[in-house]
Amino acid sequence: MPTQTKGVRSGKKNSGESLLTREFEHSETLRIVSVVAILAIAILILVGLFAPGLRYSLVTPPAVVVDSPAFLNELEPLVGSKITPNNQIEVLENGENFYQAELDAMRTARRSINIEAYIFHKGTVTDEVLDVLTDRARAGVRVNLVMDSLGSLSTRKKYFKKLKGAGGHVEWYHRLRLHNWFITNNRTHREITIVDGSVAFVGGAGYADWWRFATKGEPRWRDTMVRVQGDAVRGIQGAFIENWLESSGEILEGPDYFPLLNRDPGNATALVVCSTPSSSMGSTRARVLFQTLIATAQKSIYITTPYFLPDRSMQDELVRARKRGVTIRVVVPGKHSDHALTRSSGRSAYGDLLKAGALIYEYEASMIHAKVTVIDGIWSVVGSTNLDNRSFGINDEINLAVLNSPVAGRLTRDFEEDVSQSRRVTLDEWNKRSILERMLEWVGWIFERQQ
Repeated sequence: MPTQTKGVRSGKKNSGESLLTREFEHSETLRIVSVVAILAIAILILVGLFAPGLRYSLVTPPAVVVDSPAFLNELEPLVGSKITPNNQIEVLENGENFYQAELDAMRTARRSINIEAYIFHKGTVTDEVLDVLTDRARAGVRVNLVMDSLGSLSTRKKYFKKLKGAGGHVEWYHRLRLHNWFITNNRTHREITIVDGSVAFVGGAGYADWWRFATKGEPRWRDTMVRVQGDAVRGIQGAFIENWLESSGEILEGPDYFPLLNRDPGNATALVVCSTPSSSMGSTRARVLFQTLIATAQKSIYITTPYFLPDRSMQDELVRARKRGVTIRVVVPGKHSDHALTRSSGRSAYGDLLKAGALIYEYEASMIHAKVTVIDGIWSVVGSTNLDNRSFGINDEINLAVLNSPVAGRLTRDFEEDVSQSRRVTLDEWNKRSILERMLEWVGWIFERQQ
């Protein structure tokens, strides 16, 4: 009997397949519709992956100095951010410093801990973080953790069992689902930790061992975070709540997340620039921020970035800055880069900048992952944004733009230390790069929109 039933089922299946095959063979209309549908899907995918980004240019570059009230008056609406004058900003260099500061803050939490991370990778660092989060959740602190489902793909749900059992909440940003596959390419690249709504950490580092310990023969990564207290924390909290809502459906509010703050903890002026791509995956506030600051610089532009893929508009803006006498120095990864193809692609952009007189250095001590820009020794930008197409047109990002000479001075000293551990790339060396390097640059150019 079982054999007979199996045969009947198999016959029905084959009959259905034969009917479909016959219809396809005999219906020219069906074949045409199928081909058109396949081509349409392929075109949609190609356009989404490889469409060129927007061209950016300031119609009239600001004719004011970067620390003037007039410039602030222009910058605030351009980047859609409120200027907050009362902030205390502390620069934290490298994992041994910023992880300790973050953990210390979490241990003192009484109301809430919110973390948004592109990378939350299972290991020694996250084991300690989860122990603290679990302890605080048991004590009644509201603990909310959202991770990017691609950036933290290797971290499984069961890793958070104890935290959830203690009352903590864990969500994943843009998991691949049928209803959202058109926006799956949009990731949250933000790295944010906020404690009690009164202290926040922003920068380039997620939570993983490679920011703290040497791994697989590679030195620990070089990175920078900033600790923020003051009015700017509210903007950082708002950025977290935006993506928490998108991931969980919950709007977080109340004094646990927005307490009344001390109005004078410091004298640094800051703007929290939250960046989310437009529906066309084009314009973002982060891109406007960088374009405007570079276009206004009069003395110096110091850039540290792990992924240097400036689009044509950014390259042109940097060249214009050099022509008006602005010193431009850029630190990028060297041999320890974690993305060889991205590094090769980025080297193709060196030419015009080197010809204009910019100085480019490749960091040799370890993988450099800091995302820091210092303008005229006054403005500093620290955050999650790389100088590449993904950060400027696809990912959700966050940057803290700070108008404060002491903060810029500290970041400049760190920049000089990084330069001392870097190798300068000359125009002559760049012109003599091998055929293999040029081929890798060309391959990288094909996929540049997605790097």
